[in-house]
Amino acid sequence: MTDPAVPADAPQQSIVVLDLEGVLVPEIWIAVAERTGIEELRRTTREEPDYDVLMRYRLDLLERHGLTLSAIHEVIGGLEPLPGAAGFLAELRARTQVVILSDTFEQFAAPLMAQLGWPTILCHRLVVADDRIVDYRLRMPDPKRQAVRALHGLNYRVLAAGDSYNDTTMLLEADQGVLFHAPDNVKAEFPQLTALDAYDDLLTHLVAHLT
Repeated sequence: MTDPAVPADAPQQSIVVLDLEGVLVPEIWIAVAERTGIEELRRTTREEPDYDVLMRYRLDLLERHGLTLSAIHEVIGGLEPLPGAAGFLAELRARTQVVILSDTFEQFAAPLMAQLGWPTILCHRLVVADDRIVDYRLRMPDPKRQAVRALHGLNYRVLAAGDSYNDTTMLLEADQGVLFHAPDNVKAEFPQLTALDAYDDLLTHLVAHLT
């Protein structure tokens, strides 16, 4: 839905918004859990729909185990995009503009963005003191859906793909929303969304819906 200030006959372009973790790169917190042996950190937005509840749970675990930002950086530095993700993203960006909408943090994202060719990413920020993560700051409430609404206000047709509960408001707000690599529990709760699991299929679907 476009802004009423936009003339009815204004030409409309398409833009694609993508989640990051689980769609293009591995889940960072799961990687940290595997490296540190803190199994409780394996819990993600695929299981917990309330992001604040999830982050408070993570912060408590980090404090209890004395896990530093530097230690997490070391884990992230060893991660690579999911197989096929970089090629998919490059082909998609050759056809249209792409923005990454993620609930990750500025302090986590840079090494992965470098491997993906530095796409634009909108995410959050951690509060760090003496190398300890003590809090986090969301850019705004429900930021993924608000980003889609803002792009609609700029007269863009928005296509979106994500894998978790925290992506569903974005997917439902978009003109085309796709669950990608989503677990069965999320697919079952949102049967109205197209569900795909291969990058070739996702690329074909998105390109077919570009204006």
